[in-house]
Amino acid sequence: FGIIMPVLPDLIMDVTGENLATSAVYGGSLMFVYAVMQFFFAPVLGNLSDAYGRRPILLASMFVLAVNYVLMGFAQSLFLLILGRIISGIGASTMGTCNAYIADVIEPEERAQYFGLMGAAFGMGFIIGPVIGGFLGEYGARIPFFATAALLSANFIFGLFILPESL
Repeated sequence: FGIIMPVLPDLIMDVTGENLATSAVYGGSLMFVYAVMQFFFAPVLGNLSDAYGRRPILLASMFVLAVNYVLMGFAQSLFLLILGRIISGIGASTMGTCNAYIADVIEPEERAQYFGLMGAAFGMGFIIGPVIGGFLGEYGARIPFFATAALLSANFIFGLFILPESL
């Protein structure tokens, strides 16, 4: 999420041909769509993780997000960027599933520590993500999308071989 924030207006200007002010409005709309999808789909993914396990939902989410960020990196229309943010919002609706995973595998006396670490990691993503995106954006507005896809792919592979099921 954070890595693409600094370059999103540039990508929107590239795709639409609009000026910065109009692109900023589109960018705000894309962020709004992302947040709305998370709001509605977090309970859905949480229920799916209760029914089918945390691991498959987390892995599917990372896979979908990785593919989606590659597609967004190649997007040539505003429609594809909007569709990408919808898919990203749905795929990124796993905070509840991550917390449930922690509750499943960590002993009760250590849970507060791990929930705190999860919150700290989330906060660090908001701080470090835009910095990374800004640096990568110097090489092109689409590069942060591909870098995000690469990080998600690495997480997916790591999870595929290392992350045990919690239920």
